[in-house]
Amino acid sequence: MIWDEVERAGLSGVKGVWCHEAGGARMFNVIAIKQAYAGHAKQAALAAASCQSGSYLGRFVVVVDDDIDPTDLFEVLWAMCTRCDPAEDIDIHPKDVERPPSIRAFRAARHGTRAPSSTRARPFEMLKDFPPVARASPELRRTTEAKFRDILSKL
Repeated sequence: MIWDEVERAGLSGVKGVWCHEAGGARMFNVIAIKQAYAGHAKQAALAAASCQSGSYLGRFVVVVDDDIDPTDLFEVLWAMCTRCDPAEDIDIHPKDVERPPSIRAFRAARHGTRAPSSTRARPFEMLKDFPPVARASPELRRTTEAKFRDILSKL
C-alpha cells in the first residue's frame, strides 16, 4: 500500500517497498529507489513516512538504493552500515511520529503530560518495564516446522 501511495503522490523511481515483520509489519519500513536527483532519497523517506499507510504507527523508514533488496533485512542493514553516515544521513522527526502506547504511558506517568522526547530505541529508564521479545516457544517452532517441512524445504 505504501508503494501505491507514494507513486500516486508523484514519487518516481520506486523499485520496491517492504514492511518488515520484525517491526510488527508497520514500524520498520524500507523503500528502494533508483535515485535520480539530489534530495530524492529524502523525498522518498518523507513520502513513505507521511502517506496514510506509512504514517500509522510507522517508526522507521529506511531508503536504500535500487541494488538493495528491501525484503532482505541483511542487505538493508548492510547498506545502512556501509552507506550511511548517521550524523549526516539520519533525520528524526519526533513530533511527526505517534509513539507506541507503552512509551507514552510510561513517560506521562513519570514526567506528567509533558514527557521529554527521546530518539533512543529503548530508553534506559524503561528497560525493566518493556515486554520480552515476541516469539514462538521452541516447542511451537518445532511443531510448525515439522508440519510444514515439505513447504519449507523448497525455500
